[in-house]
Amino acid sequence: MITTNVDHCFQKAGFDKKRLFYTQGDYGLFQSLNPAIRENFDNEDWVMNAMESQEFVKDGNGIFAIPSGGVVRMEIDSSLIRKCPIDGSDVTMNLRSDDTFLEDEGWHRASAAYSDFLRRHENLQVLFLELGVGSNTPVIIKYPFWQMTMENEKATYACLNYKEAYYPREIEDRSVCINSDIDELLDKLT
Repeated sequence: MITTNVDHCFQKAGFDKKRLFYTQGDYGLFQSLNPAIRENFDNEDWVMNAMESQEFVKDGNGIFAIPSGGVVRMEIDSSLIRKCPIDGSDVTMNLRSDDTFLEDEGWHRASAAYSDFLRRHENLQVLFLELGVGSNTPVIIKYPFWQMTMENEKATYACLNYKEAYYPREIEDRSVCINSDIDELLDKLT
């Protein structure tokens, strides 16, 4: 599965991260500000500790919430600021926002697996299913799906997207677009 979402929601929903290609990074990862460090680091424990230090409380489902008094201390002790475990340098989120984005070994492995999947299925009957791809990064999913559908007569393009469900005229006969909120549509189907 390819995604431009960086919100770590696929992993939280139980998708195997080894089957995900998160092209734009992941809020669940830190990367060192030192460009020589070519490894990302999981940040879940750090985030949980930082939130607990800010006086958030967990509800019965393990979800952090604002305490009943409605006031949260929105700072953390400087001793809790995460540093790179390799060299002690500062870290930042692993997000493609400039030329410092780290494409680590896991990113390259996922990219290769995605490319291999596309190569193995290029002339087979395949459904390119696009869910909620917006107009911020159409060159990563939307446009390639259109191109691969044009090149493979057995392919179908399907798009489920709120106010952005459309296709090019060249693949009209092999496209299905549903202009709807994904969450609302899935609720109706279940």
